[in-house]
Amino acid sequence: MRKEIQTNLQYVDVLNEWNPFDLNHGSYETEIADVIQAIHELDDAAKLAKRIQTIYEFSFEKMIPMRHCLKMADDLLAIKANESCSI
Repeated sequence: MRKEIQTNLQYVDVLNEWNPFDLNHGSYETEIADVIQAIHELDDAAKLAKRIQTIYEFSFEKMIPMRHCLKMADDLLAIKANESCSI
């Protein structure tokens, strides 16, 4: 359980650093929670990228280019893979 909490905090750090709309720190709390839920549900980068794009577009009515979402999905899934490979 502790490892899962640490992993979720890594997701939060990565997503907070991303800041696709140049907003103040802490402006994406709802979206980050939704993305973390999606990470737990999805293992496919393309599907996760689409979900990330949809989450942020719903909140901000602006679309993040898919290539940026795909890069973020790859980064997040790398963290997920690292967590599942560790003892």
